[in-house]
Amino acid sequence: MASVSSDEWRAICDKFTNAQNLTVVESLNDPDNDPFRSKYKARELLREIYCSLKSFEAGEGEEESGGETGESGEQLPVEAPVDGQTEEAFSQGFCGDSPAGLRAAKLGAVEYYLGVNHVDTEELSAGQEHLMNSMKLLGRCRVSSENVSLFIHARNQLGILWAGRDETETAQGFLETAESIYQRYMKEDGSPPTDMADYFSTEENQLTHQERTKRFELAYTHTMYYLAQVYKNLGETERAAIYCHSTLQRQLKLNQFSPMEWALNAATLSQYYITKGRYMEGRHCLSAATVISGLAGEVPSEAAAQESETESERREQLRQKRAEIARCWIKYCLNILQDSKKLLEDSIGELDTDHTFDSIASLEEKVCCLLPMDFTEARAIFLVGQHYVTQAKEYFQMDGYVTDHIEILQDHSSLFRSLAFYEEDLDRRCKMHKRRVDMMEPVCMELNSKYYLMICRQMMFELAETYNEMMDLKLTLANRQDETESLDSHTIKKFNNLCSASAKYFQMFLDSLCSPEGKQPEHLEEEVLRPALVARFRVARLYSRLICTSPPGQVENLDKSLEHYKYVVDYCDSHPEAVATVETELELSREMVGLLPLKINRIKAKIPANN
Repeated sequence: MASVSSDEWRAICDKFTNAQNLTVVESLNDPDNDPFRSKYKARELLREIYCSLKSFEAGEGEEESGGETGESGEQLPVEAPVDGQTEEAFSQGFCGDSPAGLRAAKLGAVEYYLGVNHVDTEELSAGQEHLMNSMKLLGRCRVSSENVSLFIHARNQLGILWAGRDETETAQGFLETAESIYQRYMKEDGSPPTDMADYFSTEENQLTHQERTKRFELAYTHTMYYLAQVYKNLGETERAAIYCHSTLQRQLKLNQFSPMEWALNAATLSQYYITKGRYMEGRHCLSAATVISGLAGEVPSEAAAQESETESERREQLRQKRAEIARCWIKYCLNILQDSKKLLEDSIGELDTDHTFDSIASLEEKVCCLLPMDFTEARAIFLVGQHYVTQAKEYFQMDGYVTDHIEILQDHSSLFRSLAFYEEDLDRRCKMHKRRVDMMEPVCMELNSKYYLMICRQMMFELAETYNEMMDLKLTLANRQDETESLDSHTIKKFNNLCSASAKYFQMFLDSLCSPEGKQPEHLEEEVLRPALVARFRVARLYSRLICTSPPGQVENLDKSLEHYKYVVDYCDSHPEAVATVETELELSREMVGLLPLKINRIKAKIPANN
């Protein structure tokens, strides 16, 4: 290879610098009608560099890149090793610092940059060919400090390329080999490796050891990031979470991250930990997300957004992503309350950094990660969740984000429902459920079921259940206060109103299943099968619980109750596959179908003939 100090070599180094500048800087300003102009220019420079390297090689009497033997006379492998077999990569081929090894690395680096260039210009097949050429050239060399960075970069890019084609297992092979190479290199050598840019830099422009180490670690961080996506797509969620967590750690340590993107990834990871009941890790991720998102700066004002398109986009991005992080906090609070409720009814992951860590720890102290055991502890978590409900609703407003806004309302309602479980005062518990009704009912009545049918059904069912719970609480409260006397007319009226309201919303849900002509479906689809039969069962119970002093009124209510119980029985008899979904309700319905006619007849017998 030509001397590093020669004019020819300096010319190659200048071409490489220009190619990088065209790729990284100038391409950002390319016009819409010629979006790859700078990258095409960079490609030509890279081709010229490749031709120059080959001419130097031929001029020095060295073997062509397809040759079978090197200067030492040792036999060279023509094909790249199969990915996954890292042993050969460390034990066979040229030494990395030999003339032949350095020549292969430099040619391999140019092939790598050409491959990335073609992928960037959406020429994937050509990009793959260049990247595989790079792999073949490296296949002639042992992994060493002179080439290990290129070994990993090439496999990272091939992993990305194959993942983009939905060939996840092929991508997995390249990325796992890159991981193995990194781990073995760090174990056996660990010295700051040569960066690919150093292949084409004059001596005075070589990177420092610190910068080489940082770039190498960043390449491996990319390997871990891509593997996290691969494992997620393969359904290996536990493994994906581990790699995602490690990626976030490394990005912070290397100070190489976009604050809002990092924060959103950390918040998303928290949801995995939450579903596994690992609230300490979930809280840590959310606290980190909140602190790191603050590094993105203040949200531009509306006035600033109106004057600048850039500020307008930035305002939208910051508000949206912070609102999404707030929603993750809501889920955290909701899940920890619900898990504690279940418990009462029947290894920490750390992210690094100095000052930032202190801020994260400070935020963590404000939120409990242990399951609450009483109302005071539950209320503290509820208030955190409610704070983030307010924050999320500021961005996800009804006008423009109907689905998101309603999902946040539903989570807010669920927070109240969970908190109510811990409240021993029945009157206050009932008021919490009333808050749920007040926030859900106006939206449910306003929403057009033609466009938001599934959401309307969810809200109808929840309102029905909420009124039903309030009814039970009112009756229990009244019985406690006046155990020796019958209920007064005011209490009866309240009870019946709540009972009727619950029945109304269950019936609205059932009506939403009907055809436009109002005909009941002969067959219930799987996604509504259980809710529909449960709604029928609940309506039957509600009619039987209405308090009525008039015998004819009692008969009318019990007749309606019997009608709904019979529907559940008849449907299950004609659709045996439905039995398993409502076993308890079906058993009680059969029992009531047998008992209610007797009760109805007894009441009828007491009604005077002239009535």
